[in-house]
Amino acid sequence: MKKKIENIFLKKKILIYGLGKSGISSFRFLRNKADIYLFDDFKKTYPKQISKSKLSKIKFDIIIISPGINIFNCKLSKFLRLNKKKIYTDLDVFFTFFKNECITITGTNGKSTTAKILYEVLKDQKKDVRLIGNIGNPPLNEKKISKNTIFVLEASSYQLDYSQLFSSKYSIILNIKPDHLERHKTLQNYIDAKFKLLDSQSKNCLAYVKSNDVLISKKLRTKKFDCKIFKVNTKKNYNHLPQTKNKYFLTESNKENLSFILELSKKLKLKNYLLQKTIKNFKGLKYRQQIIFQKKNLTIINDSKSTSFSSSVGMFKKHSKILWLLGGIYKKGDKLELKKKDLSNVTAFIYGENKDFFNKQLKGKVKFKNYKNLEDAVKSVFSIIKIKKSVNYTILFSPCAASFDNFKNFEERGLYFNRLVKKFMYGK
Repeated sequence: MKKKIENIFLKKKILIYGLGKSGISSFRFLRNKADIYLFDDFKKTYPKQISKSKLSKIKFDIIIISPGINIFNCKLSKFLRLNKKKIYTDLDVFFTFFKNECITITGTNGKSTTAKILYEVLKDQKKDVRLIGNIGNPPLNEKKISKNTIFVLEASSYQLDYSQLFSSKYSIILNIKPDHLERHKTLQNYIDAKFKLLDSQSKNCLAYVKSNDVLISKKLRTKKFDCKIFKVNTKKNYNHLPQTKNKYFLTESNKENLSFILELSKKLKLKNYLLQKTIKNFKGLKYRQQIIFQKKNLTIINDSKSTSFSSSVGMFKKHSKILWLLGGIYKKGDKLELKKKDLSNVTAFIYGENKDFFNKQLKGKVKFKNYKNLEDAVKSVFSIIKIKKSVNYTILFSPCAASFDNFKNFEERGLYFNRLVKKFMYGK
């Protein structure tokens, strides 16, 4: 059942833990509304920051925690576990102060892309729409909010897991595959965190979930929810629609993302000619299945955002002769679920220190070679292309792993790959 919400944040003694984007936005939003204290595991110079030794002497009413903090592995771990019922997020603050229509998107793969498409669709329909959460601004940074403002929110399992009050008029669960198990500990905990989005919805709310997703279907069989649930058939053929001529939507994963937009648009009663125009012109997001080069015999795709096998496999079916570059910090519990027959057109180029893990996953399914680093792997790929110029190749940089072994984030990794492409293609 949806909780009755009162503004619990006004005139309270609040600790904000974590001074990243969400923490700082929470501080700026609440500093004139409550008695605020700050703490961060690393930053030590921000005003109003309190030392660890003084924390136990203050009786806090509320703790607002940044999603990236693991309460079982941080400097205030014991303190947080003792005060777990007091933990909230910036999403809770946002929901308590603003009652606007919100469309929240979660899932293992495709959240950012789907949120961006929906934002562009609503903007082109002349709506006052804001893109917030993981992809856009922290919610509490938004200004000039009117009663007609619509929020499109990308929500991670971390945000949903810690939130107690947040609810959304519309919710979307794109898919669920094993992910972030190093944080959630079990697959069931991860699934439960995603489904908190539906748990918080009342009977006048709508939820859209993938119909043919094993883990989603299992959860729906074991628990009833108050909201109205629409099961989206992501295998439905939308080829008759003009907007699907956009090459971006040729891959299975992007077709699935699009299917949610098209189903939701029916409920939102959007103008179809504008919807078609938006999707036809959608360019995609940087480093997310991004086509960075395309000519007669060669397509190059930069999918640096890929951090698991499940985020990559949707691209194997639409391209012939794929030269697949992968490597980095693998995720606990990740598995390549495709069979050998699904990968007959793929040759893999594995780089980095975790080759043994990727070798084990690909053995018997994919032809692969190992390389010391990404540069050596890319060099090898281009040497093959130069020898067999008449063959249609797709270079797919989809690492299926986190980037923190050699890069600050997936954006830096994606930019580095682009530079390597220029180096080996043009000698720059």
